[in-house]
Amino acid sequence: MPADLPYRRGVGVVLFNRVGQVFAARRLDAVDAWQMPQGGIDEGETPWQAALRELEEEIGTARADFIAETADWLTYDLPAELVGKVWKGRYRGQTQKWFALRFTGVDTDIDINTEHPEFAEWRWVPFERLVDLIVPFKRELYRTVCQEFASIARRLAGE
Repeated sequence: MPADLPYRRGVGVVLFNRVGQVFAARRLDAVDAWQMPQGGIDEGETPWQAALRELEEEIGTARADFIAETADWLTYDLPAELVGKVWKGRYRGQTQKWFALRFTGVDTDIDINTEHPEFAEWRWVPFERLVDLIVPFKRELYRTVCQEFASIARRLAGE
């Protein structure tokens, strides 16, 4: 039963560019599923360490400065058809700590053709359009993240 399964601990990254847009990438394994960098926390790793590692693994660079993190851990459930198929069937969803980071590199530093690629394409998107791109089962979590980091997006867009 999915309700008997635990949540996987993970992190997510809202990577802002210099004009307040955010990094979003389309997954390789789904036609219209966009997301921000995110993933699990390894044994002995802090959430912050995991966030930097996920950036490096997923977009080829961790050139970013810390801005903020969510006050709480945020949770989403997998759709019923994915429970038992992802993460070797061990989890029903994720509980994540999210970080707002400012990208300090240049666009050419980003390379999604990593050792284990997850994305087919990427782009900078306006912060206010982000939730509309996200796969439906993660949208509520993304709304919460966007509400929490909205003042950061406004400040960066006005700089």
